[in-house]
Amino acid sequence: MSNGTLAMSMPQVRWPWLSCCALLLLMVSAAASPAAPADKQPEQDFAATTSAENDLTIEAAVALATSAADPSVTRFSVRAQALDSEAVADSQLPDPMVSAQVMNVPVDTFSLDQEGMTQALRLGLRQEFPAGRTLDVRGRQRNAEAEAERARRDEALRRIALETRTAWLELAWQRRAVDVLQQSRGRIEQQIESLQSRFATGGLNAQSLLRSELELSLLEDRIAEHRRMAENARAALARYIGSEAYRRVPDGLPEFELGSTQLDQLERHLVDHPEITARQSLAEAADQGIELARQAYKPKLAVEAGYGFRSERPDLASIGVSLTVPLFTGQRQDKRHEAAVQRSRAAQFELDNRLRDLRRQLDEALSDWLRYQERIALYEQVVNQRAEQTVEASITTYANGQTDFAELIRSQLAALDVQIKQAELAARAGKAWARITYLVGEQS
Repeated sequence: MSNGTLAMSMPQVRWPWLSCCALLLLMVSAAASPAAPADKQPEQDFAATTSAENDLTIEAAVALATSAADPSVTRFSVRAQALDSEAVADSQLPDPMVSAQVMNVPVDTFSLDQEGMTQALRLGLRQEFPAGRTLDVRGRQRNAEAEAERARRDEALRRIALETRTAWLELAWQRRAVDVLQQSRGRIEQQIESLQSRFATGGLNAQSLLRSELELSLLEDRIAEHRRMAENARAALARYIGSEAYRRVPDGLPEFELGSTQLDQLERHLVDHPEITARQSLAEAADQGIELARQAYKPKLAVEAGYGFRSERPDLASIGVSLTVPLFTGQRQDKRHEAAVQRSRAAQFELDNRLRDLRRQLDEALSDWLRYQERIALYEQVVNQRAEQTVEASITTYANGQTDFAELIRSQLAALDVQIKQAELAARAGKAWARITYLVGEQS
């Protein structure tokens, strides 16, 4: 027979005052217990150690993530190296051309010594020189593109640090929520067991016990959900630090500061953001494209030398220079120059647009940071105290028979929610700090 059925079959009589006081003392002592019983201890992180020296702090997680050989970072370094090599190659002269000919051979006899103009062998060498400073401009354009890739590498490292901090904070507060809920579950189970042992007196309403057991079941569901979110956060952290993510995280969340820099001055650091640096380098490469288009208006130069061997007469030597004549530029050079100007403008617009977007992100992160700090202060100064007072008042009213046991449990769960909310707010404030750090860099 279930406990609920047993309680409903008992006669409803009022407890003696002495029994009620004894029950009240039992509940207060259980609520003051610092931890759950040995068989209800909070579950430790799987594959985690219990030594505080081996705790995975947020600083250690970021250091591990940014020092790892991550493909999302390495690809930019490889691209930069490729562009550096192209910069050297594009600034070199074209390969010289060597020619070999048999010249002025009479077609009636195909004899090499019949005519004096016949050259049994003519060797030629031709070297072309691109127009103006084309080679130098191409080299600088590739160097600017390489700088953009290096800046993107720095931005990727910042983003890895941001995502690592975000995952660590999510994991830390979810694990904190699990610990708080498990400790509360142990206390509530103790209280329910103490009531079940007194059913023989018939002083407990079955509905109150069933409602308390329902609250306990809902608490179990919350524990399972927080565990699920903690495991997801750990998986996100393992993306960057591998098996190190399964180390134990510290119990408390760290406090974050923005340093001595004034909040209204942080915006000035946005121009140093690696993504802005990359956009600036691409804009510079586009400007070099305009200069490259201007060089096309200048003539190309080619120098050619030749030496012809004859059988019975003196050998012949020749040298010459050829130039391109850019007379009709309307449909070629003019259009390329116009296209280069438009690309440069587009690159500048992209730079301005990205800077505005980063400024918006900074404003949002700063707003989140300030509002979360206000809410944390409110919980520390007011809400937490009110929750404790509510629990004490519920204990008093329950002892006086003015409320039921389920209401007492709910007041304890409300105080529990306050603790969990404080951890969540601290984590959200930390995430806002992480976004600010990603945007403006580490501020001392």
